[in-house]
Amino acid sequence: MKIAMRSILALLATALISPAYAAAPAGPGGVELIMLVVMMVVFYFFLIRPQQKRAKEHKNLVESLSKGDEVVTSGGILGRITKVTDDFVVVEISNNLEIKLQKGSVQATLPKGTMKSI
Repeated sequence: MKIAMRSILALLATALISPAYAAAPAGPGGVELIMLVVMMVVFYFFLIRPQQKRAKEHKNLVESLSKGDEVVTSGGILGRITKVTDDFVVVEISNNLEIKLQKGSVQATLPKGTMKSI
């Protein structure tokens, strides 16, 4: 009986424990590597590149601000620039009402005469 039990355990052990653990681990295959590269390219063209383009356009906008430009801030305030310094702009939002803002908060410039038409 003991011999039969040992042989059954030996058979179960060889059947359940695969000898694959002794083989070298498989690295990423060609398909997985290609998919990884494709995902990186997709992220670059759909996320990174457009964000860099928008940042460059905003930087050019901020650098080109000048007195008399009509602008919209990131908070939605519409006004005309009355003074420009290195880091700040003074925006007139109503008669005799001016606010001082950081240049980076200017979201867009508007065509001349937009404020009069509103």
